[in-house]
Amino acid sequence: HKEYPGVHFHMYSGNAEDVLDRLDKGTLDFGVIIQPVNITKYNSINLPYREVWGLAMRKDNPLAKNKFITKEDLARVPILCSRQLIKTHDALNPYIQWLGQDWNSINLIFNAALMVEAGLGCAVAIDKLINTTSVSNLCFRPFKPKLESALNVVWKKDQVFSSAAKLFIAKMQEKFTGQEKNL
Repeated sequence: HKEYPGVHFHMYSGNAEDVLDRLDKGTLDFGVIIQPVNITKYNSINLPYREVWGLAMRKDNPLAKNKFITKEDLARVPILCSRQLIKTHDALNPYIQWLGQDWNSINLIFNAALMVEAGLGCAVAIDKLINTTSVSNLCFRPFKPKLESALNVVWKKDQVFSSAAKLFIAKMQEKFTGQEKNL
């Protein structure tokens, strides 16, 4: 915005399935995807950040005393798990293999946080995605062994872009890959 104050954008939040569907339909130019997701049919830039997975729970849950959550800990509580993780249940998905199969699916962590706060279980989540500040009844504990996900900016291959969108890609590539491509 500092360099190009005349450029405006609209942001949409959703799970990977929704974002990729909107990319395919042409209603979004770009998406930021949290792995694991098959993005082979898209152009992408790997972002140099890793998201840490763990368990969101009420602060009065006995597991809240733990520094980490293990696979064995998960057997003791009802689990809400992202539909995205469940749908990618295959050899490329170490998360589901680690978590096992005794969970209920959700599509948005906001809804899961409301259910967790109501005492309906715990939610598999990414750190800092839900409010765990002192005013919240919720806390987050990372998994051990550590589970992390990569982030990607994705867009349709052979997409015709506006000058502003082309510039966005060039700036992203310059910042995150050290490469500039002619678009």
